[in-house]
Order: sequence, then structure tokens, then C-alpha cells
Amino acid sequence: MTSRARPDGGDRCPGVLRPFVAGDGALVRLRVPGGLIGVDVLADLVGIAAEYGAPVLQLTSRGNLQLRALPDPLTEELIERIEATGLLPSASHERVRNILAAPLAVSLRPLVEAVDAAITSDPALSELPGRFLFAVSDESGSVLTEGWDLAYQALEDHEGVLLAGGFAAQVHPADAVAELIRRAHLFLDHRAGDDVWNVRDLPTDSPVFEGMLPYGARLPGPLEPGPAGADLVVGVPLGMLRPAHLDALGELADEVVLTPWKSFVVPGAAADPGRLQDAGLVTTSTSPWSRITACVGAPYCARTQTHTLDLATAATAQMTGAGPRIHVVGCERRCGEPSSDHLTLVAPTDVHQVVAASGDHR
Repeated sequence: MTSRARPDGGDRCPGVLRPFVAGDGALVRLRVPGGLIGVDVLADLVGIAAEYGAPVLQLTSRGNLQLRALPDPLTEELIERIEATGLLPSASHERVRNILAAPLAVSLRPLVEAVDAAITSDPALSELPGRFLFAVSDESGSVLTEGWDLAYQALEDHEGVLLAGGFAAQVHPADAVAELIRRAHLFLDHRAGDDVWNVRDLPTDSPVFEGMLPYGARLPGPLEPGPAGADLVVGVPLGMLRPAHLDALGELADEVVLTPWKSFVVPGAAADPGRLQDAGLVTTSTSPWSRITACVGAPYCARTQTHTLDLATAATAQMTGAGPRIHVVGCERRCGEPSSDHLTLVAPTDVHQVVAASGDHR
């Protein structure tokens, strides 16, 4: 059983052992390094959600999972149920196991596991902020559009680059893990205080960037719902994974890969999207659901009176699959805002505002 010692930290990013109390109850966030997760684990979490809180499992914009509307304080039984899923291997490091990986790059999985093991075995790195994000990608550059702090991109011919801010350095793949960990230590040693949570907040002469040169690259956008070779990228409407979704998913796969775009990759499912589509999941980029996201809004969040989820849902009935991406939020905090090109609507008063902003409606 995981030790129940509560970790300290300079930010309020939630975990299981340090939940955030929202307008609808306690919220816990579960890290899934690299995104690979068993469908049975997702089903267990949906079951826990239905029994203890809101009957949905939220996908976050950093490839993590959230349970909300839980009792405050969490019961011992509830914590034990979550621990039993295997998603809480370290009490001291649970909030810092933030690792994105290119969802289609199976070859990166050993690197993700090695980075995760190096983080969790290093006592000093438990002090990393919960907002600190590692990323690993293959030559495609997938996920490097996201708000990472330290990243490694594996290239062909056993080469690679380590990335920090707008800087890069050539690093051999065999040295990638050690170099990521070294730079993470430099961040902790040289940030101005506990309220500096990200590498992008450091001055350009920070030791974190030592030996690095300015770097820019063309990067791909988010994976769109639809076939990706033999695999299928599947969007989850508003990031809310429901029991019916899991029932359909369990017929097609044992494991899926979560993405930071409120979607997952289903291995080998490109030839059979119908079952997932019938269950309410998004299997094409032309669906209105592929264009709209939202923060959780009222009544779940105490910071707003705007029912963002209801507005976004109603808008999809009048939208087509063309036009700009829309993100509906209840306040200027703009929670869950995508990194890709989009239009953010702050506290719209009615569905007509959302539909009008979409620029293309029925």
C-alpha cells in the first residue's frame, strides 16, 4: 500500500493524496506517463467515479485523468480503490509524473518507462511543481506543440535532441534520461522561488539552458480523429469518458493510448470504427465534436455561473465539421485551453454566441 504522507509543493495541482476541492466536491488527478493504459483500468476508474462522485472520467489537456465530485475528505476505502488500479506507485512523486509521449510512437515506450523510473527514484525531484511537464517524441514531433518544460526528440540514425524552452542540444539517445533529469535538477536549483513553475519562466541565461542553442522547428498539429494507419484516433466529447464508451472500447482493445487532445489511440481499430461511433465517441475529423472543447464550468466550478458543458453540447447540434476550433470557458482562467489554434469564448451568455463564433452552422 502506498504511504499516505502528503507531499508539499508550491502549487495547487491536485493528486490523489492532495485533492483540490472544487464547487462539486474533491477532485483528484491521476498521471498516466506516456498515455498507455489498460481498458480494464479505465473501466475500474469509471466504476469508482460512478460509485463515489460524478459518473464520468475526465481526460485532461495534458493526457491525464480526473475524478471529480468526490467526498471531502476522501475516504480511506476510496484511496485504496484508486491505488488498486496501479496508477499511484509513488506517494512522494505522484504529482510530478507528468510525461507526454507521441501517441503513435510505440518505440518510445521504453524511454517513457525509463524517464518515469528516474523521476520517481530521485527524492529531490518530488519538489518539482505539479505543472512541470516532460515530453518525448519521435521524428514526427508529435506532442512537442504542447506546453512541456523539458523534452527529448528521438531522430533517425541513433541521434536526438534535448529541448528546453526555445533551445536545443544534440544528445545521444543513451544519454537522454540522464540529461533530462540533470536539467530538471538545474531547474529546481536555479528557479527564483517556489512560485516559478515552468522552464519558460526562467531567464534565457539560466543554467538550465547551458550548452544549448536557439532552436525552432515546424511541428504537426494535434492528431485528428480518424484512421492513423491500422490504428484509430478516437475523440471523447468534451473529454468526458462514460460507461457506454468503455463498453464499446472493451470489445476492440485491451489497451489504448491517451493523448493531450481529449482523445485516445485504439490499436488496430481503423477498420471497425462503427461500434465506437455508435457509442457516442468521435471517429472522424468532420464531426462537430472534433471542433469544440470546454472547461467544466458551472455548477461544478465555483468560479463561474456559466454552464459551459451545456452550451458546448447544444452548439454541436447546430455546427458542422468545418470552421475554427472553439473552446468555451466560464472565466478568464481559461482552464483546459488547447495549445492548437482555436477561438476561446469567455463566459458566453447563450448557445447562439457559441454557434456564431463557429463560423459555420446548419
